[in-house]
Amino acid sequence: MTVKLLLVSVTTAVAIAPAGTTARLPACPLVFGHGGYPTGANPWTRDQIRQPNHPRGVNDQQAWGADGVEGDVQLTREGTKAVMWHNTTTNGLTGVNRAITDLWWAAGSDNLRDRSVARGPYQGEGVYTLRQWLDHVRSRGLVALLEIKPEARNVLSDSAHAASGWREISDPVKERQGAQRILLYSKDTWIQGELAKRHPGLLKGSAARWTDSVAWEEPPPSWTGNTAQWQSVLGQNPASVMTNYTKDYRAWLSGRCA
Repeated sequence: MTVKLLLVSVTTAVAIAPAGTTARLPACPLVFGHGGYPTGANPWTRDQIRQPNHPRGVNDQQAWGADGVEGDVQLTREGTKAVMWHNTTTNGLTGVNRAITDLWWAAGSDNLRDRSVARGPYQGEGVYTLRQWLDHVRSRGLVALLEIKPEARNVLSDSAHAASGWREISDPVKERQGAQRILLYSKDTWIQGELAKRHPGLLKGSAARWTDSVAWEEPPPSWTGNTAQWQSVLGQNPASVMTNYTKDYRAWLSGRCA
């Protein structure tokens, strides 16, 4: 009796990358550095003024791996100067605590220009105008992301001072947008609507998605609590993200995108 052996070839559906190649990684998003602000009760008493609204802060963000920097735009009295400052008042600056919109930029003994940061890692830094900040960001090769703070609405919607206020915000942007990438947004819906009319091509839109999940506190919580959210957002292939943990996020991205 002759025994015939039947050889059956079993093929499994395994994708094999060409020799010499590796699995394709998603594109890395642009990383916008942001300065953390405490949550919870009385955050102004714990705020360490970490926002990069001055050259030292911008330089640190670049050193930590940021592609862009988020800065905060406020208006001084009667819309006479657009300045880079996060807080509604001068809390965190030297001098008597005053609303930013009550102060002149340079006039008088209680002006904003002559104050400096009073605490935190950037103690001694001054307050800068929008033009000064944009020029420094450009000199570092970074993208500028401007948040127009809601406090500016009182000036921007006041018929007596709106023209001055909007010139202070819009003119520096228009003067530079041909040679510098600038994005704008506001958490105030009315200001956002006005930005859409005045700078339709520069709105942040879905760019610079917030990627952290850990609420900022002082001292800063560990970055490791963010990793699940970082992975979730990265999996959606965002063009850009915004984070309080620039250095840690950039290190975490290594090997996860290209």
